[in-house]
Amino acid sequence: MEKLHLAFAQRLREAMIRAGYEPRPAVLEREFNQRYWGRPMTLHGVRRWLQGETLPTQNKLLTLAEWLGVEPQTLRFGDEVAQAVRKRRKAWDEGIGYQEREIFELFLKLPVPQRNVAREVIVALARANTLLPLAGAR
Repeated sequence: MEKLHLAFAQRLREAMIRAGYEPRPAVLEREFNQRYWGRPMTLHGVRRWLQGETLPTQNKLLTLAEWLGVEPQTLRFGDEVAQAVRKRRKAWDEGIGYQEREIFELFLKLPVPQRNVAREVIVALARANTLLPLAGAR
């Protein structure tokens, strides 16, 4: 069994407990099938989720997340990924000033051909200052 599958199974069990349900296959099968409009899951299928043998498909994950009141990405990947994304976004937001932000916004408003020209100028400046290797900057 993959480590990712086992971690998902643990998050699923914890989410069921937090939502007031016993993390048992019969409970999961009943509650899931009441909410899912596709082909019903079998007892064996949901047991495999709880044991960490398989992962649900995206549409089933969305149904689970909605039922259990958790974000789908948190149920699937855990809090660590969301925290890492927030940390990187915060570092980005804190690392640039209003002038840089204004330039990025203007750049995004340019037509694509002019964006390409601006990109080439920036790449040339970066190469001239040895911030990029001379070949393969793309």
